Amino acid sequence: MDLTALVGLMIRVSICLIVLGLGLGSTHRDVLYLFRRPGLLVRSLVSMSVIMPLVAAALAAAFGAHPAMQIALVALGVSPVPPLLPKREAIAGGRAAYAVSLLVTAALLAIVVVPVSMRLLGHLFGVQADMPMHIVARLVAIVILGPIVTGIVIRELAPALAARIARPIARVAIVLLAVGVALVLFKIGSTVIDLIGSGRVLAFAAFVIIGLLVGHLLGGPEPDHRAVLALSTASRHPGMALTIAGTLFPEHKLVTGALALYLLVSIILSIPYLIWMRRRVAGVGSAARP
Repeated sequence: MDLTALVGLMIRVSICLIVLGLGLGSTHRDVLYLFRRPGLLVRSLVSMSVIMPLVAAALAAAFGAHPAMQIALVALGVSPVPPLLPKREAIAGGRAAYAVSLLVTAALLAIVVVPVSMRLLGHLFGVQADMPMHIVARLVAIVILGPIVTGIVIRELAPALAARIARPIARVAIVLLAVGVALVLFKIGSTVIDLIGSGRVLAFAAFVIIGLLVGHLLGGPEPDHRAVLALSTASRHPGMALTIAGTLFPEHKLVTGALALYLLVSIILSIPYLIWMRRRVAGVGSAARP
C-alpha cells in the first residue's frame, strides 16, 4: 500500500469513527427532528441544495479560471454536510438534534441531489458530468448512514456501553484524521501555496461567507437553528466532493489541493461566526431565565 492509499484509508476510517461516535450520543428521535418541523426542513434544503449549488456555479464561472478550482467549487456545492460539523455547531450553541437530523437528511438526499445537480451544472459548463447514483449511495452508506445507525442502535440497546466507548472512539478518530490531513498537506503543500498565491483562494472565501449568510438568514428566528444551518450551508463534505471530482474528472490531479485549501479556508472563516453565535445563544438563554 502506497502513501496515498494509506492516507485515504486513514481519513475514511476516521470519518466513520467520528460518525459512529456521533451516533453513540444520539437517538432515533434526533434523526427525525427535521421531519417534525416541515418549515425548517424546506428552508434547510433550499439553503443547502438549491441556493449553494447555484452560488458554486456562479463562483466557478467568475473566479475559477483554473479547472481544479471550477471542479472543486461545483463538487462542494452539491456535497452534503461533513461529519465533523455537528461538533462545531454544538460549540456555536446550535441545537444538537437539528444538527444530527440535518446530517442524516442531507446524506440521504445526496443520493439523488448529487447526480441531478451535477448533470444540470454539467450542461451549464458544457462538460459531461454524469455522476452514477450507485457510487453516491455506496459512499453515503459507508461513511454516514451505516456508522450513525450502528451508534444509535448501540445506545438504544446498551446506553452504558455507548457512554463508555464514545469518548475513546472520538479521540482515536480525531488523531487519525489529524495525521491523515497533515500527510495530505505535506504531500500537496506546494499546490495549496500556488493556489493561495494566485488569488483563487478568494473563490473559496466567498463560498464560505455567502454560505454562512444564507444559512443564517434562512435558519429562522431561533439562534440555535441559525447557527446549525449557517455552518451546514457553508461547510461541505470534502470526501464526497473529492469522490465526485475524482469520478468525473480523474485527470485533474490538482483538485485534491484545491479541496484541502477550501477546508482550511472554511475552518478559519467559521471561527468568528462560531464565537459570535455562541455568545448570542448564551445571551438569549440568559435573558429567558427568570
